[in-house]
Amino acid sequence: MRTDHGARADGTPITDAAVDAMADEAERGYDVEEILRRRSPGRPAMGSAASSVESVRLDPELKRDLLLRAAAEQASVSQIIRDAVRQYLRAG
Repeated sequence: MRTDHGARADGTPITDAAVDAMADEAERGYDVEEILRRRSPGRPAMGSAASSVESVRLDPELKRDLLLRAAAEQASVSQIIRDAVRQYLRAG
């Protein structure tokens, strides 16, 4: 009979006893309000409304330059792109 069902994120083993305890807890029911209170809110807002994700094709040289710039500025590629688009639109 199997007594080990893998491991939790912290490395502790999931045993038959742990599975039984989790099943008992589930059968008693969960406090949904408590679960919702503990949820992380997700990514922080970037503006006045939900952000959109846009796709753009980059040639290999431009992609390389973008990665190098992001590394040099210790910023994400997305942040470098947003900054570049803002700068471009303000210049126009």
